[in-house]
Amino acid sequence: MWLRILIPSVLILVWLALFAAGGSSFSKISEVAKNDQVQQLPASADATQVQELQSLFRGDDVIPAVLVYQRDSGLTADDDAEIAAQVSAIQDVDGVVPASVSPPIISEDGEAAQVIVPMDTSITPADTVETVRDYLADNQIDGVSAYVTGPAGLSADIVGAFAGLDGILLLTALAAVLVILIIVYRSPLMPLIVLGTSLSALCAAVLVVISLARADVLVLSGQTQGILFILVIGAATDYSLLYVSRYREALRDHERKWDATMAALRGSFEPILASGGTVIVALLCLLFSDLNSNKALGPVAAIGIAFALLASLTLLPALMLWAGRVAFWPVRPAFGSAHPELTGAGAKGVWPKIARLVGRRARLVWIASTLLLAVASIGLFQLKADGVPQSDFVLGSSQARDGQAVLGDHFPGGAGTPALVVGPESELDAMAEVILAANGVDSLSVLSEDSPSGTLTVTDAGLSSVGPPGTPVGEPTVHDGQVMLQATLDDAGDSAEADANVRHLRVDLADLDNGILVGGTTAIAIDTHDTAVHDRNLIIPIILGVILIILMLLLRSVLAPVLLVATVVLSFGAALGVSAWVFNGVFGFSGADPSVPMFGFVFLVALGIDYNIFLMTRVREESIAHGTREGILRGLVATGGVITSAGIVLAATFAALGVLPILFLLQISFIVAFGVLLDTFLVRSLLVPALAHDIGPKVWWPSKLARGMIRR
Repeated sequence: MWLRILIPSVLILVWLALFAAGGSSFSKISEVAKNDQVQQLPASADATQVQELQSLFRGDDVIPAVLVYQRDSGLTADDDAEIAAQVSAIQDVDGVVPASVSPPIISEDGEAAQVIVPMDTSITPADTVETVRDYLADNQIDGVSAYVTGPAGLSADIVGAFAGLDGILLLTALAAVLVILIIVYRSPLMPLIVLGTSLSALCAAVLVVISLARADVLVLSGQTQGILFILVIGAATDYSLLYVSRYREALRDHERKWDATMAALRGSFEPILASGGTVIVALLCLLFSDLNSNKALGPVAAIGIAFALLASLTLLPALMLWAGRVAFWPVRPAFGSAHPELTGAGAKGVWPKIARLVGRRARLVWIASTLLLAVASIGLFQLKADGVPQSDFVLGSSQARDGQAVLGDHFPGGAGTPALVVGPESELDAMAEVILAANGVDSLSVLSEDSPSGTLTVTDAGLSSVGPPGTPVGEPTVHDGQVMLQATLDDAGDSAEADANVRHLRVDLADLDNGILVGGTTAIAIDTHDTAVHDRNLIIPIILGVILIILMLLLRSVLAPVLLVATVVLSFGAALGVSAWVFNGVFGFSGADPSVPMFGFVFLVALGIDYNIFLMTRVREESIAHGTREGILRGLVATGGVITSAGIVLAATFAALGVLPILFLLQISFIVAFGVLLDTFLVRSLLVPALAHDIGPKVWWPSKLARGMIRR
């Protein structure tokens, strides 16, 4: 008897400790999160290698910002003097590398000036950018617009967009879940128990993830952090709903709370463990990715699901054992009360009606459902998942994006975001000749630590004898026999034109020497895109195969798992098709990142299979006792309410990602939220049970159930 008190008490105390420790760690996430795009690339990518070499040539590990000044009527002599004074003052800002700051460069039309301001990456560049922006705002030159753009400016805007992760995102998700739970349970205590379980799982996951990130075991980015929050809250709530449903049933059959708890655990342990395990395995398949952002998401999200699983099978049962029937007040399930009738003429409610429809018109229902999903999938061919400019990554206002537009109006579009070329010193003149002959290259320079401007100028005649006006020219910086060149492009660094030109430049330079590396902002985008496409084509088949094997082991069948996977894939296609129409026609997005379909697939297939596991494990249980066709209808009615509630909760939590002004997260938010609802209300409620009912016992082939062997 004392164990029945000790075990739940210990579990609750352990989880309270994790809740407290993890809760205090939330404010420390930003300290370990990295949102630099190059951090997400594989180590083998050319852009990654060039990025790592930059500090050797520059003398500092820097990221460039570009100050842009503009007056429509043309900059005056007074403006030039004030700009020069501001540039001098900005060199004293902590994080700015003063020796490498360029003098103001006036545009040919005289309306704008640009200043290259390298920023030390060892001091958070986003903070440095904000300091410079605040200075410019406080010391605004009358009639002159000033912007901080370039890679550092864009990075700062991205960091700022993720600033709502710890606050608005989490509060929005929790508020949505709380409202849904109150509607579902119509009880004041139950929503708090379920939400407390989910929050405890999240706190424990955050604690572990931060520790691993600090130890450099994994990389944590803003988008990974956002997905972690949503995934844990949604999954833990879903698993809790399933357990609570079983516990409520058990309280009708058992007078003592302990017996009801054991019965509920026996009934829910297998489907919850199988569902969570399937999602964990699917997420860990991301470790096969080459893109570090994908590879990092796998273990981070898997850790979150693992704690959601543990909390729903340990903390929640302990809390429910403590609360007992009081948790369901004011509608308590009384001991000995009759269970709601699942099927038959006397069964009332929405789900018995749906079950009767499936039972009478199974073939019509599954064919109509399939056709509807197939039509929705047509839009899949309209999805433009071939990448978007980095300047479009942040939705809403962005000073960096506005500044880049001004920069492109008065200077070469690639000013401030040059292509970086690293090659042998012996091939310097030859490389210069190839680069200057390439399409889309406006000018070229060679890195030199001896020159205050940091560069040597290169012309068609080779290395010039003088640099910018009044600037002495030094010797090129050489490291291990290599030199670094900067090619300013005609087009913006994140444009399709720059992308094509850098790809051609790589080919031309490879003909000269295979060891020449091309990096920079455009090259980072190219390598990210190509690696994301590779990952998408590799990971999706792996996940499908793994999920199929797990379902075969769980359901002791071959045919049923194949059908379940096929329905979820069809549902994913429909969700992606509708999303493409919405993205193009409603929001007018320029496109989507290549990773968007893959992440949508991972979450929709893994989580969609969750609901099919909830349904089919109960169907199998009922089929053993009542036969396959009757078992399908009984399983549908028994799980209909809880799975629908779980689907609405998960859709609401993923929809909360849309509050952050990040294009990638907004697109993932819509795809998954819509896909989960589609899967909940159409695939799991109609298509799967109707298809299984039409096939009959053979759906369990080759198990004994396929031969109609049931327990009477």
